[in-house]
Amino acid sequence: MEFSTKSGTTLAYDDRGPSDGPAVVLVHGHPFNRTMWNPQAEAVERAGHRVIVPDLRGYGESTVVPGRALLADFADDIAALLDHLGVERVAVAGLSMGGQIAMEFHRLHRARVSALVLADTSPVAETEDGKAFRNRMADRLLVEGLDGYADEVIDKMIAPYNVTGLPDVAAHVLAMMRTTAPEGAAAALRGRAERPDYRESLAGAEVPVLIVVGVDDTYTPVADAEDMHRLIPQSALVVVDRAGHLPNLEQPGRFNAALLGFLGRL
Repeated sequence: MEFSTKSGTTLAYDDRGPSDGPAVVLVHGHPFNRTMWNPQAEAVERAGHRVIVPDLRGYGESTVVPGRALLADFADDIAALLDHLGVERVAVAGLSMGGQIAMEFHRLHRARVSALVLADTSPVAETEDGKAFRNRMADRLLVEGLDGYADEVIDKMIAPYNVTGLPDVAAHVLAMMRTTAPEGAAAALRGRAERPDYRESLAGAEVPVLIVVGVDDTYTPVADAEDMHRLIPQSALVVVDRAGHLPNLEQPGRFNAALLGFLGRL
């Protein structure tokens, strides 16, 4: 399905499960698309929830918006989609950049959040070195595309032993990266470089929070997840064995058990 925001951005999305079920939004990371959440969308739907899974602007089948896409732009797009669907409150789950968008949604639209799931992500604002790196990477992707980048980072996106041990997962992750529009990926990188620090807003969270991390995540390691767990009241932490940065795809059974257990307690 598709929805056009007031700004003219068209978002592709899936809306699964009973319309009166408790709503869950799944927010994908960079440079992926909504198929990243296929194992979770199916499981959460079977558990009786309404599951809304958008392609973010610039990704998947949604409109490619060049320039710069702030995390606030992504969060507001999700709010507009929920308005369109008549959904007031949701549990928001995001991984990596998607987790930061979930934090931004919580910061901007706090009253609409019933729970947060933050997977393999960090609430800390970007450093000056990090800003420069993200902008250089955006420039590179616009010139070269994502094929070379995908080959370079596949064994960081998923654990090296899963690149060889789970070839279908590796192929899916590579395909998502290689088919992402360079303009959309670059815009997100430039916007993400400007992200605020979410630690203050998370420390004041008044909803349940689940933090999930792959035990061998090198981008956002377990120590970062533990820091976030200590920061956030009403939070729970699950470390997924035999997984890197994408435990939802590397170990979907373990990830789903944690996610469904959390949602079932809301």
